[in-house]
Amino acid sequence: MILSMLARRPVPAVAGLAVALALPWLIYPPVAMDIACWALFAAAVDLLLGFTGLLSFGHAAFWGGAAYTAGLIALHTGLPFPAAVLGGALLAALLAVPIGYLSVRLRGIYFAMVTLAFAQMVYFVANQWRDVTGGENGLQGIPRELFGLDLSDPFYFYYAGLPFVLAGFFVAWRIVRSPFGRVLVSIRDNPARARALGYPVDRYKLLAFVLSAALSGVAGGLFAISHGFASLQEVYWTTSGQVVMMVVLGGIGTLWGGALGAALIVELNDRLATAGFEETGIITGAIFMLVVLVFRRGIWGTVRHLLASRAGASRAAAPEPSDNKPANSDTLSDARA
Repeated sequence: MILSMLARRPVPAVAGLAVALALPWLIYPPVAMDIACWALFAAAVDLLLGFTGLLSFGHAAFWGGAAYTAGLIALHTGLPFPAAVLGGALLAALLAVPIGYLSVRLRGIYFAMVTLAFAQMVYFVANQWRDVTGGENGLQGIPRELFGLDLSDPFYFYYAGLPFVLAGFFVAWRIVRSPFGRVLVSIRDNPARARALGYPVDRYKLLAFVLSAALSGVAGGLFAISHGFASLQEVYWTTSGQVVMMVVLGGIGTLWGGALGAALIVELNDRLATAGFEETGIITGAIFMLVVLVFRRGIWGTVRHLLASRAGASRAAAPEPSDNKPANSDTLSDARA
C-alpha cells in the first residue's frame, strides 16, 4: 500500500519516509514517538477540518478514549500491543457514531461547541469512573507486549509502532484522493450544491467524522502504549486545542502539514521543559500568532503555494513553439479539413 503512494508522489513520500525512519537517530526516541503519534492525530483532524470543513474541538475524546481502552486491554488481557491499539481505534470509531450523528447537522462554531461538550462529558466519565480509569492517577504500568519481544527500549518500540503511523497516513492519503474524498471537498466548498446533486451530505460528514476518529484512536492508543500510562490529560479539551493548532501551523487541507506542526510543537515543548521553562504555552502561543500572521496558509501550505506559483510562472514564461517546428495533430486535422 505504501508503494502506491511512493509511485504517485515519489519525492514527498520518499522524503517523509526517510525522515520517519531516521527520526529516533536524530532526537530522543520517546520524543520521536510522540511526534509520530501527534502527526497522525493532526492528519486525522485535518481530514475533518481541511477536507470536510468541520472544526472539531472534541477529538480529545477519541484520542483519550482510545488511550484508556488500549491501556486496559494491554493490562488485563495480556494481548500484544497491536491488538490493544486496534481495540482503542475501534472504541474511538464506535464512540464517534453517536457523537457525530448528533453533531454533523450543525455548522461552524455550533459544531465545534457541541463536539467540545461531548468531549467534556467523556472527560467527566473518565474522572469519575475511578475503578476502571484510575481517576486522577490514570492507568499506570501499561505493558508493551509483542510475542515475547523486549520493547522496553524506546528506540526499538519506535520502529515497532511506526507501521501503525505509516498505515494511518496512507489511509488518510487514500481517502482524500478517492471519489469519496472529492465529494467531501465539494461538501466543504458548497454543501447546498452537493445536496442538490443528490449526495447525502450528513451521511458523508458522519462517515468522515468516524474515519477521523478511528485514525485519532490509532494515534492515541499508540501514545498510551509508548508512555506506559493513560491520564486525564489525554481526554481534556486542551488536547483538542493543541492538535488543531498543529494543523493550522502546518497548513489546513495539506494533510502533511500537520506532521510539520506536530514536530515543531512537540520538539519545542520538550526543549523548553528540559531547560526548566514551565510556561511553555507563552512561547508556543507566540509562535502560533507569528505563523498565522506571516504564513496565512500555514508553513507547509505556504511553501506549496509558492512552489506552485513559481512553476506556473515558469510555464507562462516558456517560449512558444516556432513556426518551423512540426504542427500538432489538431493543426494537421484542420489543414486536411
